[in-house]
Amino acid sequence: MNSKEEQLQAISEMRIMMERSSRFLSLSGLAGVIVGLYAIIGILFAYFILDRSLLDPVDYNILLNSEGGLAMQKFLPLLLDSLVVLFISIITGSIFAIRNARKKQYIVWDATSKRLLINMMVPLLTGAIYCFILLSKMQIAFIAPATLIFYGLALFTASRYTIDDVRNLGVLQIMLGLVACYYMQYGLIFWAVGFGLLHIVYGLFIYNKYEK
Repeated sequence: MNSKEEQLQAISEMRIMMERSSRFLSLSGLAGVIVGLYAIIGILFAYFILDRSLLDPVDYNILLNSEGGLAMQKFLPLLLDSLVVLFISIITGSIFAIRNARKKQYIVWDATSKRLLINMMVPLLTGAIYCFILLSKMQIAFIAPATLIFYGLALFTASRYTIDDVRNLGVLQIMLGLVACYYMQYGLIFWAVGFGLLHIVYGLFIYNKYEK
């Protein structure tokens, strides 16, 4: 190997080391697919709770003002449904990320993963507080668009510490949330597209690009 090739190899190795030290590269595409399936199943169950067909618009004001309303008969099961999906999605994503990191011999918890988590948590916690305020004001229809927008912002801000493709997913989630603001009666459909379909497509793309 001549001197020029050795220099190029050294530069390439240095670039890889710098990328590993500055970006979290253990995200799993398969986890994205599974989480997307979780979301779709959870939303189908939500339609069952609301006793609605998939493409039926949901007038939240009527539900809130109907006999019994969402307060006891529908809201608590919906809340439990969303919390279960959120919990198992976080567990699944964490397990696959740890497994992926060990497979690639990366460090799971380091300064980069901490920065990634912090940059995601600020928009997510802000969005969670905002959604609780909406809930307290009985503005249920705004919750679906808000969650998509703040989740998209979280992905966008955190993308500088992981693979660039996460930024594109964040932009798509934000755009979808803005459209959902106009068609609020189809909030569950937009949830299925954002948290379900986009995660599945993104997961398959990431798997084929980085893991296959």
